[in-house]
Amino acid sequence: MSQSADISDSDTGAPSSDTLAPSYEDIVAARGRIADGIMRPPLLRADKLSEMTGADLWLKLENLHYTGAFKERGALNKLLTLTEAERAAGVVAASAGNHAQGLAHHARRLGIDATIVMPKTTPEVKVRATRDLGAKVELIGAVYDEAAEAAHEMCEARGATFVHPFDDPAVIAGQGVIGLEMAEEIAAAGRAFDAVIAPIGGGGLMSGLALAFSGAAPGVKTIGVEAALFPSMKNAVHGSDLPVGGDTLAEGIAVQRVGELTSAIVRERVNEIVSVDERTLERALSLLMNEQKLLVEGAGAAGLAAVLDDPDRFEGRTIGLVLCGGNIDQRLLSMILMRDLARSGRLARLRIQLLDAPGQLVRVATIIAERDGNVIDVGHHRVYSDLPAKMTCMDVTIDTEGHDHLKRIIGALEAAGYPVEIAAY
Repeated sequence: MSQSADISDSDTGAPSSDTLAPSYEDIVAARGRIADGIMRPPLLRADKLSEMTGADLWLKLENLHYTGAFKERGALNKLLTLTEAERAAGVVAASAGNHAQGLAHHARRLGIDATIVMPKTTPEVKVRATRDLGAKVELIGAVYDEAAEAAHEMCEARGATFVHPFDDPAVIAGQGVIGLEMAEEIAAAGRAFDAVIAPIGGGGLMSGLALAFSGAAPGVKTIGVEAALFPSMKNAVHGSDLPVGGDTLAEGIAVQRVGELTSAIVRERVNEIVSVDERTLERALSLLMNEQKLLVEGAGAAGLAAVLDDPDRFEGRTIGLVLCGGNIDQRLLSMILMRDLARSGRLARLRIQLLDAPGQLVRVATIIAERDGNVIDVGHHRVYSDLPAKMTCMDVTIDTEGHDHLKRIIGALEAAGYPVEIAAY
């Protein structure tokens, strides 16, 4: 399992016992309870993506919350259901992801002491972000399970309340408010959803959505999307034994163990669980950034990835997508966008064989420029090559208009006697 999955909201800590699932009425009550403390992100039609996919796509922008993710909703609802004595005793969570920051933010607003337990391997940027939101951070253990065990021990010693990232009725009800808002907003636009697609990790968001739509718009299908590397909810619901683990872009839903309560709700209420691979997640994230100008994290792109993976299924249908969060590392984002340029043919690295003689570099550059290509990087390889001694190879990175343009440039180079290979991406 990737390190990011070890320390995110994905793990469960201690599983819940025979806790009753929230009802539709609990979600309605949660809506009124959290209304003054949570912004209501808009539901917007994705015009460009709708044209590209053939589906009528509507995006719920949960990436716009103060902490950048929907987790604030469930955390705040849980805090507001505590008694005065429970508030005074404080809350504890084990998380290094969006749950930690959502809980820290609203605990500070309400004057409730919050302690977040994180493994010692947690990146400093996440520790600092949570502390900046007012929580006390304890670094305990090498992996998440050790941190979660320590968090429960703290609760027992202090009489504090453990706030689970997803397997808690109040948390699920808070996340379900998203579904109520979506049902109202699509109706106000004169439309009705055929299906709502959302990422599914531990199951808190998907459980809340399914319960909300079962009351607000019973005919809407609910579809959960897992990263193909982490089919944990599918295993739990269908009794399968698919392998779980790996490095995924969608670290927010990289779950080893799903919730007992959430898996029961998903089994009963969610119509389908689908999986998407890493390449499709990257493509979806890039499209949301480049076409819709929306910054999302890997999990936030999962819904669009499901549509891209099977466009014929959703063509002509009105589909709601939940962009659950926008917290992504800048370096990772940069790499994904560059990889997408390479896959679309707009950025290419060519390895060109040529005679090691004066004027050859100028000639190659001229051929590229005459075909409107833009050379942005050049590297020679004279020594480390198996070519004849009088030959060399040159790596040229060029900016093009796409695959057709790239083919024309390569054709011109080969016609001039320069063998060309395209570097793999």
